[in-house]
Amino acid sequence: MASNKKTKHWYNYLWIWSIIYFVLGFFNILFAWLGMIDFILPLIFAIAGGNKWFCNHMCGRGQLFWVLGRNLKCSRRKPAPEWIASKWFRYGFLVFFMTMFGTMVFNTYLVFAGANTLRKVVKLFWTLKVPWKWAYSGSVFPDWAAQFGFGLYSLMLTSTLIGLIVMALYKERTWCSFCPMGTMTQGICKIKNRKIVKG
Repeated sequence: MASNKKTKHWYNYLWIWSIIYFVLGFFNILFAWLGMIDFILPLIFAIAGGNKWFCNHMCGRGQLFWVLGRNLKCSRRKPAPEWIASKWFRYGFLVFFMTMFGTMVFNTYLVFAGANTLRKVVKLFWTLKVPWKWAYSGSVFPDWAAQFGFGLYSLMLTSTLIGLIVMALYKERTWCSFCPMGTMTQGICKIKNRKIVKG
């Protein structure tokens, strides 16, 4: 008799890496740079394969929401309002997110250029400044590297908190319907597949 159980692969456990990432960044902000993997890999997969394989199989954050929401029953599992998955909201959130990313890069440049000093804070929801001094006390790396780490950790933590909120209120992976990286990879896939059809 054939088993209905799905075969588990190593990438099915990447939700553990999401937790490790935040723990490492809590103690040393330079580990926040590892978050760039979540920015770069989805784009590489989309450009090379013309699909969202990374989002569907390797996104540790999406997996974490599923584990917490479905397995640990932390989600109401209710359908989200239609506007959350609408094009105007998805692209609007992408523009806002990239604006915040650009601001983070600019603040890093100011420290690099010597115009600003290192700010050891993490911004939650892009407004609330939380002191995070214990996470960095100097290293062989320049201060601008730490500044980028604080900024990226802020983005990663804020987006995860938003994901947890919508997970609790609605379905487990509601975040995925308006995730900026998901929106970008979807756009890349559409462009790439359109070229293939025309070719």
